[in-house]
Amino acid sequence: MLIILSDIHLGDGTCGRSIPANAFHVFADRLSELAFNASWRKDGSYRPIEGIDILLLGDILDPLHSTLWLDTAPDATDYTRPWTDRNAPTYAKKLSQITHAIFEKNAETLGVFRDLARNGKISLPARGSNGKPDIKDSVPLDIRLHYMIGNHDWFYGIHGAAFDAIRREVAEALGLAQDASPFPYEVEESKSLQKILAEYQVYARHGDCYDKFNYDEDKGRIYSALGDAFTVEMLNRFHLEVERQLGDVIPPVMIENLRELTNVRPALATPLWISSQIKHNNLPNELQDKIKDIWEGLGEEFLALDTVRAADKWLEFDSVDTLELLLQISKRASFKTINDIVLWAQAKLWGGEVSYAQQALKEPAFLEKKAQYIVYGHTHHHEIVSLDTTESRTTHDDQIYFNSGTWHTYYDLAVHKPHAQKFVPYQIVTYLAFYKDDECKGRRFETLSGTFS
Repeated sequence: MLIILSDIHLGDGTCGRSIPANAFHVFADRLSELAFNASWRKDGSYRPIEGIDILLLGDILDPLHSTLWLDTAPDATDYTRPWTDRNAPTYAKKLSQITHAIFEKNAETLGVFRDLARNGKISLPARGSNGKPDIKDSVPLDIRLHYMIGNHDWFYGIHGAAFDAIRREVAEALGLAQDASPFPYEVEESKSLQKILAEYQVYARHGDCYDKFNYDEDKGRIYSALGDAFTVEMLNRFHLEVERQLGDVIPPVMIENLRELTNVRPALATPLWISSQIKHNNLPNELQDKIKDIWEGLGEEFLALDTVRAADKWLEFDSVDTLELLLQISKRASFKTINDIVLWAQAKLWGGEVSYAQQALKEPAFLEKKAQYIVYGHTHHHEIVSLDTTESRTTHDDQIYFNSGTWHTYYDLAVHKPHAQKFVPYQIVTYLAFYKDDECKGRRFETLSGTFS
């Protein structure tokens, strides 16, 4: 049995809340049920499966969403950000600091994964002489965890001894079935992972390579992208500046809610989230203007960053120009006017599409029919899209695109009158299960998703 989940975004707590640990305890219990069901074979007999491979498909730990990146100024000799020189000693040191903070904040959650992989958390009834489960005897289940990186945890793919040491700690904390080598971004980087996925006719990638805001196609994945700078210098920093400048005059609950900027979807709807907090807290015009000044000031500093200017392409209307237009409009307009262009900006940067199903059609694994199932993460939008089949249409001919969704706390912009700045809060849990041979009575896959408030 193969389980795929992605986009858990376990952070250090300085920028929004991670999904609570009880969701992972429920996952462990459900995994036990899935393993038992998978042990029933197509002929109706019971034979315990040998093990479960769990693929963590990127953005599992989230070092990017941390205010710890902000403790050095641009003019300091030890200035460190995701886009600065990774060979500087301060870079690995900073990543290690944030990683340890994530460990501490999510100790219980990490313990669930570690128990599954290392401590024999799940066992199955043995097969009795009658071909049925023997509840008086049990067999331990071998569970193997594999980690592929995405756009928030790409740091764990950096080569070098200092990063090997960090990966070794990540592998130990999660109970991974891999060593301290750079965690793979492409399936092709790991022969063992290639073999496992091929057994289930699955091809998987995080999917951020189709998001030009969060992936630099010229440099590749093991480099910072424009989205990193926007995250660190705008989203991570904003609530700190509001608290520093206005913490004694605005409600503490508002500052706490501003920490959740990193959980707002879509990302460019953050001005709407800010204005919604202003609206719901009935702030006087004077305070509204001050908050707007803070956002604009951060915007000017962000646009002046060397890494942002370097991403600006001459004679081409690109992502930087879109952000610049958004932030420059904010200088001359109210938040209401900013809201009027948020959806346009989203369409400009992401093409207005949530689904990556069309990208799956271009995968060599799909075109060459080497995989029945193409799996991406990244969008946080769980979906199943039929790609192709044959006229005879047997189960083994079907080709399907899956998005593995997310495990995330969400503040989702309501599609009805988005300018009204209405956000719906909820938490999402989604994972995919794939079966091989005659597991689960011959079933090929199932998806499991839950949403709760």
